[in-house]
Amino acid sequence: MGHLMTGKTAALVLLAALCAAPLGPAETPERELARKILEDKRLDEVRERAKAVMATGFNAGDGYGEVWIRDLATFIDLACEVHPPEKVRGRLLVFFQFQGDDGNVVDGYIPREKANVSYDYRKSAAAPEYLAHKNTVETDQESSLVLAVADYVRITGDRSILDEAIEGVPVAERLGRALQYLREHRFSEKYGLIWGATTADWGDVQPEHAWGVSLDESSHRAIDIYDNALFLVAMGAYLDTVPLDPEKAKAWREFRESLAANARKHLWDAKAGKFIPHLYLDGSPFPKDFDESAVYYHGGTTIAIAAGLLTKEEVRASLECMRENVRAAGAATIGLTLYPPYPKGAFKNKGMAPYSYQNGGDWTWFGGRTIQQLARYGMMEEAYRELEPMVDRVIANNGFYEWYTPDNRPKGSGTFRGETGVLSKAILELRKLAEKSLDETT
Repeated sequence: MGHLMTGKTAALVLLAALCAAPLGPAETPERELARKILEDKRLDEVRERAKAVMATGFNAGDGYGEVWIRDLATFIDLACEVHPPEKVRGRLLVFFQFQGDDGNVVDGYIPREKANVSYDYRKSAAAPEYLAHKNTVETDQESSLVLAVADYVRITGDRSILDEAIEGVPVAERLGRALQYLREHRFSEKYGLIWGATTADWGDVQPEHAWGVSLDESSHRAIDIYDNALFLVAMGAYLDTVPLDPEKAKAWREFRESLAANARKHLWDAKAGKFIPHLYLDGSPFPKDFDESAVYYHGGTTIAIAAGLLTKEEVRASLECMRENVRAAGAATIGLTLYPPYPKGAFKNKGMAPYSYQNGGDWTWFGGRTIQQLARYGMMEEAYRELEPMVDRVIANNGFYEWYTPDNRPKGSGTFRGETGVLSKAILELRKLAEKSLDETT
């Protein structure tokens, strides 16, 4: 007959068993946050809504008939997720059918029967069902097309698009021509940077006209961080995607390094910890009593982060500047375009009043990209904190609105596909970071 275990003996046996059992990772605040992110049903809901909107087309939104390259480049990931690759490929190829002989890329194209805006439309025998136009105030179309194609290849693995010949010229060569256009037609030898018209940060409206989408004799050419940072990102994508002979690849890498150095040299104000708004080639169009140097560009700063122009410490400092601007403006998210806004009357386009549209409006289209970069830099808590108000307003307003007023009222197109793309990607990047955090602490 066995002996009953005494209380003391039982305790020792239990202690030995506990010591022998493998211990799980401690539930640290970081792990708790990671689990919260992965279990947040709001993120699932917004992702599903984004996919539903993306499934309905490629035009910028319900307020627009055009397929615009600067928009398509920001929702290409989501488009490839919900559409067959050949459909996305077809949309991209139309841009090459309208590409200029000098390599320039149009802003967008629209079915001929819907072309009712006063653009100077471009025709193409290769795509007779469409008309296209180019906003010459911008300097981001070429970079955007390169990025869109590079992302398409990365996501789908379809490298055959690079060999597709449009009027006898392969897409791979056309991508090089697009970037070369910026070097030959939008490049300042004095500063070693590309230029465009004066706009509000990443905007496409110049101040000298009531509409403001075309360069002319009254335009004030200027260099800004958005155009140059996007060019840097595009060159990196080009080098990663298109097979080049060693000498040509070396030349592009050296040019890219030079442009990056010049961006830091001429556009970064180390004392203020920010990028200057503009480096003017022909003088400023703004009133002399307006201190433009005080304006902080959120969107351009975000693209500069994507281009690797800022250190991690500078990224953190930039985020704090953005947060302070949001508080000062009474805005809802770091999608705020800029702060302080340009004064009333600075732009002849009446849609560019202070805190309206690109002059201090709140755009998830760029704020979502800021969150992507925070996740890229491992800033999980910061990224989640900035993401929450963006997903909350999508759910509250039952739509992906183009932009928001400082008091968070939705404006513009209610199915703005650029917003669906960047927000979906921000969610995926944040969750990838959360999963990595859990894996590393297991």
